[in-house]
Amino acid sequence: MTPQDISNLIVRTSMKDRAAFDLLYRQTSAKLFGICLRVLKDRGEAEEALQEVFVKIWTKADRFAVSELSPISWLVAIARNHAIDRIRARREPATYIDAALEVADPAPGPEAAVVASGESERIYRCLDELEKDRAAAVRGAYLNSESYAELAVRHGVPLNTMRTWLRRSLLKLRECLER
Repeated sequence: MTPQDISNLIVRTSMKDRAAFDLLYRQTSAKLFGICLRVLKDRGEAEEALQEVFVKIWTKADRFAVSELSPISWLVAIARNHAIDRIRARREPATYIDAALEVADPAPGPEAAVVASGESERIYRCLDELEKDRAAAVRGAYLNSESYAELAVRHGVPLNTMRTWLRRSLLKLRECLER
């Protein structure tokens, strides 16, 4: 059967000619079934899809535009798209977008980021007011996670002295930040 013959059958089907539709089915169903089967990978489902494809062809034949293009490509597009739609229908429905509002973002928001940058500037300004060795000890303990013992060795002071430095430095930092 030539492409022109298939085009004529589609046009006659658009006029609800049952004989033309029957002949169109007999001439193209094997090819369209193969497409459905290739996409769906299940014979039973492909058979169901093929029936639905021909229902679509029956109802949408009036949308077919006769042109130099192959009419079988129009039929193939209907079959392929329908098979893909069936695959999509199998999937779990997507969660509503409103549910995404409930998901917490661990990153600080823009306002918190601005506040934090302003706070960090204040903290560094207050650290600069401390004695150099005390400021270095605070940075080591609270920014670099160094232990009190490591800081005491590095600064050459007893462990209890290091604890006192850090406690007094934190009190001075709090006073500075409260100003």
